[in-house]
Amino acid sequence: MNSKAKILIVDDEKIALQNLEHVMNKEGYEVVSTQSGASAIKLLETQDFDVVLTDLKMEKIDGLQVLKRSRELHPDTEVIMITGFATLESAVNTMKQGAFYYIAKPFRLEEVRKVTKEAAEKVALKKENRLLRELIDAYQGKVKIITQNKDMLTLLETARQIAPTDCSIIIRGESGTGKELLVKYIHYNSRRANGPLFAINCGAFSDELLTNELFGHEKGAFTGAIAQKKGLMEVASGGTLFLDEVTEMSPAMQVKLLRVLQEREMLRVGGTEPITVDVRIVSASNKGIKESINSGKFRSDLYFRLNVVTMRIPPLAERKDDIALLSYHFLKKYATLMKKDVEEVSKEVLDVLESYDFPGNVRELENIIERGVALSNGKSIEAVHLSDDLRDLNIRTFRRKDGNIPTLEQQERTYIKWVLNEVKGNKSGAAKILGIDRVSLWRKLAKYGLDEETD
Repeated sequence: MNSKAKILIVDDEKIALQNLEHVMNKEGYEVVSTQSGASAIKLLETQDFDVVLTDLKMEKIDGLQVLKRSRELHPDTEVIMITGFATLESAVNTMKQGAFYYIAKPFRLEEVRKVTKEAAEKVALKKENRLLRELIDAYQGKVKIITQNKDMLTLLETARQIAPTDCSIIIRGESGTGKELLVKYIHYNSRRANGPLFAINCGAFSDELLTNELFGHEKGAFTGAIAQKKGLMEVASGGTLFLDEVTEMSPAMQVKLLRVLQEREMLRVGGTEPITVDVRIVSASNKGIKESINSGKFRSDLYFRLNVVTMRIPPLAERKDDIALLSYHFLKKYATLMKKDVEEVSKEVLDVLESYDFPGNVRELENIIERGVALSNGKSIEAVHLSDDLRDLNIRTFRRKDGNIPTLEQQERTYIKWVLNEVKGNKSGAAKILGIDRVSLWRKLAKYGLDEETD
């Protein structure tokens, strides 16, 4: 039930109207009712409704006209048609006009409750999707960091404050959290924004190659050095240089880097004349830098030069409120790249993603959404488009969204509820799947408070 959903009920039969009002009020909806189509249209012109339940046959302005006007004014509003003159032709016609559902009188209250709940949930999801798209569209600029997480927003505020300075920065964060993206954000918000930006992974090169990449060489400095080469320290002058995995530097390289930071000058390999450099150093490491210092692998004086400001990017598991927002960001990106009409991530998929711990962080989420867009042949990414391991999370969610591990009873309740949903409330079928008799199932439903939900 969506207790915040606003419902408009339209029926010229007073008793039917009162019955529907009673049911919807009991369900917790905000209810507005009227006995005429003309009044309903006036209400639609002045108020927003999530769901409209309207009679089909009414004098002067009928339910189809109410449906048409609702679709014009509020495309997201779902309209449920109710009629005492049900025919196949009228049912087909109303569905073609965009009705959510068609209910014949005399209706069953259980059916009305169920259909209205489904319509309200669909509208709520559409609203959430639209909000996410608007938030994504609002994050425009040269570098986009998509977040609504308070810790990330605080981090970005710190980045904006220090960006105009030239202080050295160490960024901490797990692989895949977006360290290089944060470096770009800092660079393009600094006075060096028009200068170059380079990044190098210090752990990907041998000592000799890293020296050559960072400092360059003079012609004839070694066999094969047929021409002078400028290193990144030199060509990044006036800009920013990002040293990823900085703790992987050898002791000799650490000494050379310390000299650059202290003297603002360097020597090319084979060179004799110092070259002045004006480069901002941002560094990062997946490993604990202090542990490397304590073990003697990393120089403490270099650390203090690099560590004017430390910034920690939280892993995605600590910012679950960003998962839906990031999912839609990547959806938009890959739908455009692949020229596909995928527009939504289903609620079921979002529930799975928000239950997952993401060891690969944002990069892993991007891969999941890219796969979903590639496999989807419709308008949305569905559970079937996820990997087998992720689909299993529909059943075995071993960590709740609050980060706590659920009890066995909580897990059993979740599983029983999931099975009942899969069999559309068929208790005999659910009992068979669960491997218990129907009486045992009834007891468990009562124990976990699921008997009311499944009535």
